[in-house]
Amino acid sequence: MTLDAAQLAHVGPKEVVRGKQAVCSSSQPLVTQTMLDVMRAGGSAVDAAVAGSLLQAVIEPHMTNHAGTAEFLYWDAASGRVYQLNGTGTLVPGLPPFRPVPPIGIRFASKEASPCACIPGFVPALGEMHRRFGSKPWRELCEPAVAIAEQGHPMTSFEHATLTEELAFYTFFPSGRELFTPNGFLPEVGDTFHNPALAKTLRRLAEEGPAYFTEGEWARHFVQTANRMGWPITLEHMTAIPPRWQEPLRYRHGADEIIQLSPPERTGVFTAFVMGVMSHFNLKELGHYTESAEALYLLAHTLRRAHLEMGLLYDPQLFEVPVDLWLSEDYQRMTAEILWHSRPKVDLTDHIRLTAGYPALTAAGVPTGSAGEPHPPVGSCELSVVDAQGNWVQMMNTLQSGGIPGVVVDGVPMVGSHARTHLQADIAGWFAGGGRIKCIIGSTIVLRDGQPWLALGSPGNVYGTVPQVLSSILDYGMDPYQAADLPRMDPLRDDYVLEIESRIPAPVVSGMARRGIQLRPLPMYDYNMGSFQICWRDPQTGLLNSCADPRRAGQAGGI
Repeated sequence: MTLDAAQLAHVGPKEVVRGKQAVCSSSQPLVTQTMLDVMRAGGSAVDAAVAGSLLQAVIEPHMTNHAGTAEFLYWDAASGRVYQLNGTGTLVPGLPPFRPVPPIGIRFASKEASPCACIPGFVPALGEMHRRFGSKPWRELCEPAVAIAEQGHPMTSFEHATLTEELAFYTFFPSGRELFTPNGFLPEVGDTFHNPALAKTLRRLAEEGPAYFTEGEWARHFVQTANRMGWPITLEHMTAIPPRWQEPLRYRHGADEIIQLSPPERTGVFTAFVMGVMSHFNLKELGHYTESAEALYLLAHTLRRAHLEMGLLYDPQLFEVPVDLWLSEDYQRMTAEILWHSRPKVDLTDHIRLTAGYPALTAAGVPTGSAGEPHPPVGSCELSVVDAQGNWVQMMNTLQSGGIPGVVVDGVPMVGSHARTHLQADIAGWFAGGGRIKCIIGSTIVLRDGQPWLALGSPGNVYGTVPQVLSSILDYGMDPYQAADLPRMDPLRDDYVLEIESRIPAPVVSGMARRGIQLRPLPMYDYNMGSFQICWRDPQTGLLNSCADPRRAGQAGGI
């Protein structure tokens, strides 16, 4: 396998693939091509997703790595069943949070800004996917990742920009400096990024199987590194909390059944709550939120309310989780009525004019730290795959929640767990009970008449963006690429500021001001708002379509 300039990934408008027997979409063209190659060779959607994930962690180290997390939502055509695998990195029960002390002169804005160490979940999850549903030999699925790791990959503009933004974190330990700045500088765009240690690790992974990362030499080196740094884990901790198969969340929305990841993932319940509340407004009369200030006001408040509600969602093995109440039509209707009957009665434009001069605060209500302070990297990759046999995979692999932050072990970079311990944390966990971390992964499959017709998911600010795109498709009948292209937002902040991509018409902006909400413009296409990877079936032809989001460097493909 070779790379040339034509395979460099580019941000911007994407071509929609239509009328195929099998399709896939990823955030990197070579990953998409690899998944197509696997399916052309007789592999299934699961085989393609495993090979794609292993390669993605080689070629997108700014977004994912082999010590992070993988979660998997799967429709099995033979049985007509849907499966969920939770493969998050795990906190070690009975041990306090371990945050490596950086060298003298490096500091974070706060202690909690530094992620804590956790046990990797990425490879164990891929191994479990392959064990249960794979058809191709494990070694064969590893080969594309091994080949690219051995020859290196060209640095793309998106990779360079992201690594530059987070370089203070990646390079505060010697192992990180050796990998990311081998000559004292980050490789430039178009230069070859080499990681020979990772190539050797992946070759061993291909030969010895997934256990190489939980019981083999890589696992032993991981434990030894942790112990030297003061984290007293043992080899037994590497397998103490294996990937968990669990029943996904299912709920009705109009003519469709939506299937998403169940708790401790929060985006499924979040989306169900938002879609349910919004269904009690007359959406067709209000218009789409990108064209109607009234609709945007109600959606912004609904997203905020859902965000507050999900502060109480944790692992059902540790907490009571009132999913039935959040999905209750009565509760959703009551919430909609509260929001509708609390709208302003006067024009608040003057309030915005009089107060907009105050310094902007962060969502937490405190000024941001200085630009030079290191912060934990955030990055993820969504995969969407449908094979010719009708199997659907929607999954995420991500650098988040894996390993020892800032440290590289045998070529595998790690960023640690982003889990926090306060109510409104998007990612949260508990150091007791052996439960899994609450995350925001939003992989989604939609059924109509009992069969899948749409699958989507995204990294970025997932919990808020998935209901926006899903509603645009299901409630407004938009083409999936059109829905993914539209401006996206975060939930309304407590200071009545709405952060939204800056493609909102002026009448909507002024309409929001009259309602007391100030828009804070994000870039026109903000990569932090994610990168939707979508596959869907054309109801007229029965053939498959696929698209990649314009915000990142993805590509869709088909056979």
